[in-house]
Amino acid sequence: MEKIFNLLRERYKVSEYKNEPFQVLIGTILSQRTKDENTAIAWKSLFSHYKTPKDIAKAPEKKLRELIKVVGFYKVKAERIKEVARILVERYKGEVPRDISELLKLPGVGRKTANCVLAYGFGIPALPVDTHVHRISNRIGLVSTKDPVKTEIELKKVVPKRYWIYLNELLVKFGKDICKPINPKCNLCLIRELCLTGRINKLPQAFIP
Repeated sequence: MEKIFNLLRERYKVSEYKNEPFQVLIGTILSQRTKDENTAIAWKSLFSHYKTPKDIAKAPEKKLRELIKVVGFYKVKAERIKEVARILVERYKGEVPRDISELLKLPGVGRKTANCVLAYGFGIPALPVDTHVHRISNRIGLVSTKDPVKTEIELKKVVPKRYWIYLNELLVKFGKDICKPINPKCNLCLIRELCLTGRINKLPQAFIP
């Protein structure tokens, strides 16, 4: 794992994490089943009008819908982020909890979102597992699992804790660039010699774009 991580880190720049936890939380909810570029547009639009949980909790839901309309399922998400903001104000004094069990109590927050908040909002070692991380971790042979929750559990056994906070971003970039869901560019892969699929298939024609 150390060699894989170092090779990916040489290729892809990663962020220096610690952002505003509430903005990370809302941004991750907005990003669900939505393209990154549309998430960014909605996030900027929303936070240009409302800054805090109290602001969003008081905002008309119709206005929230207008601001985030570019994302998928915007009506559901407008209702959800307003409810999340209300809960944060009423139960947590307007602060985002730092505990995963408390984060998971919030509507629309699953393990990936909760781990994103811990990692990117608080700088706490956490391992967000999305479709890229789940797919690539299994493809290259780090784990052998059927769902993202099990992938997170197994990855934590084989990935040193100091790498957790960076792994999601590295594998997402790698998945969009090289290790694509269909027709991965194995002939260009910088970790080909360390990859289970690459070793087994010896670059068959089907893997060459």
